Amino acid sequence: MGMVSENPFSFSSRSPTPKLCSSFTTRIFSDVAGDITIVVDGESFLLHKFPLVSRSGKIRKMVADAKDSTAKLELLNIPGGPLAFELAMKFCYGINFEITTANVAHLRCAAEYLEMTEDYRDENLIARTETYLDEVVVQSLEKSVEVLSTCETLPSIAEEVGIPSRCVEAIAMNACKEQLVSGLSMLNCDGESTELKSGCLEWWVEDLSLLRIDYYQRVICAMTRLGVRPDSIFASLMHFAQASLKGIAKCQTWNPGKLKSNTGMAEHDQKTVVEALVSLMPTEKSCSVPLSFMFGMLRMAIMVDATIACRLELERRIAFRLEMVSLDDLLIPSIQAGGSLYDVDTVHRILVNFLQRIEEEESEDCGYESEGLGSPSHDSLLKVGRLIDTYLAEIAPDPYLSSQKFIAMIEILPDYARVIDDGLYRAVDIYLKVHSMLTEQECKKLCKFIDCQKLSQEACNHAAQNDRLPVQMTVRVLYFEQLRLKNALSGSSGDGLLSQRISSGVPSAAMSPRDNYASLRRENRELKLEISRMRVRLSELEKEQLFMKQGMMDKTGNGKTFLTSLSKGIGRIGIFSGQAGGKPKKSGRKSRGSEGKTGRSRRYSVS
Repeated sequence: MGMVSENPFSFSSRSPTPKLCSSFTTRIFSDVAGDITIVVDGESFLLHKFPLVSRSGKIRKMVADAKDSTAKLELLNIPGGPLAFELAMKFCYGINFEITTANVAHLRCAAEYLEMTEDYRDENLIARTETYLDEVVVQSLEKSVEVLSTCETLPSIAEEVGIPSRCVEAIAMNACKEQLVSGLSMLNCDGESTELKSGCLEWWVEDLSLLRIDYYQRVICAMTRLGVRPDSIFASLMHFAQASLKGIAKCQTWNPGKLKSNTGMAEHDQKTVVEALVSLMPTEKSCSVPLSFMFGMLRMAIMVDATIACRLELERRIAFRLEMVSLDDLLIPSIQAGGSLYDVDTVHRILVNFLQRIEEEESEDCGYESEGLGSPSHDSLLKVGRLIDTYLAEIAPDPYLSSQKFIAMIEILPDYARVIDDGLYRAVDIYLKVHSMLTEQECKKLCKFIDCQKLSQEACNHAAQNDRLPVQMTVRVLYFEQLRLKNALSGSSGDGLLSQRISSGVPSAAMSPRDNYASLRRENRELKLEISRMRVRLSELEKEQLFMKQGMMDKTGNGKTFLTSLSKGIGRIGIFSGQAGGKPKKSGRKSRGSEGKTGRSRRYSVS
């Protein structure tokens, strides 16, 4: 019978300790008489049966049912294996050993298997292990994590006796206490609160990363239920992901064949981890999760072929802050063999989610002052418009990128997402340069998304001389550039074109109040966008006016101005064959001697 020493969970014997002998597969506790052989997972224990039957109900029944007193008793599937059985036998014999966090779960399950209850002896092994769990383990977050991690190798009997559930609840409760302590420390001493809070947060976050994913999932769910801060939960999720997904995270070659051949079963484990972590992410919008982590999880989900729901959830979370995304984040490599270099479909879905969010925000606003160009939602839309134009220019050189995907990325953005179309023109020009085998119809389809009125002076100059563009595109560029110069020289500010646009958007009296309101909102947005464009045009016209004044004052200049090349370009196309055809011949040699006179007449010749 065991007695308690100075450590209440350390056991010793009243009588001299029996000698322990060992051989290849046999551990023998010897005594005077009544020996019995017990086989556990191939290991044989020669034991005196009386200390065993006095504490273990299972062994007592097996001995009573045995026909031969010398027969071997075999214990199948004992929790913890031979090591746990040996500790239980030491407890029966009173041999020194100590209950610790490393063996308490195995001892508790083995005691349950051997039926070492109070019905056979007071303070039996079940009672001792339960006391240790209640008084030591559940009082400490660290010890609860250690015991929970040892349950990973135990069979379902661990769940039956409730060890994992008690550890999970203890971890969540102690985490709430740590959170409360850090909050009180912030009130008492503001100078040290940040360090204390981060220190407390850091140690238990690291401890949780040792758990298996199913136990970790249960712990995080319990923390969420008990009110642990979402930021703390996200910090734990990030640390767990960095610790658990190292193998695939190091793979930067994006070779699907190599990935599948090297990972094997580990790939399934990584997939389970990714899907579980995504499902555990808090829903609070206030959580500031680094976008780099979200894109890292999205790349990982694509690589391990996670479920559609998992990937869509990550895309939705990214779309919520798409205006803060960098270009490098969007350049997600494609793992499909024979396809494009970048995963354009994923970016397209993210953009769809973003536009849905913008539409929902605009529908919630009821006033006019918060809408239009100055509203936060429209500012975000303009930022995303510039980001997507840069993204298009980056993926345009991909020779495997189909025109359908490229066009889908262009047309999904509304017209008011771009104040200036220079970025879009640059992306289309790069695509046309790389994909020189496109048909004329495909080229026209690409160029129809470019608004020539929203091109800057520099882009117009380039487009007027760009041989890759369809002829209709070049004509439109030259026409609107001519119209712009005519308005500038005549002192017009473009009010006629603006009023024409506005008049076409006046709501009909037959519209419903809701449609009428939507039409007015669109008109208001177009007005503010037009004002923004006019400001850009004004700055360009001021530069052009300064250039024209210098040209008129410079009588000895030999360089060609933009108007000269513009007039010749129109002459080559022949849209003004009647007047533009004869003027250049008339001003041939005479223009060299009278630059001051012809400078003005040349400017009016194209108008």
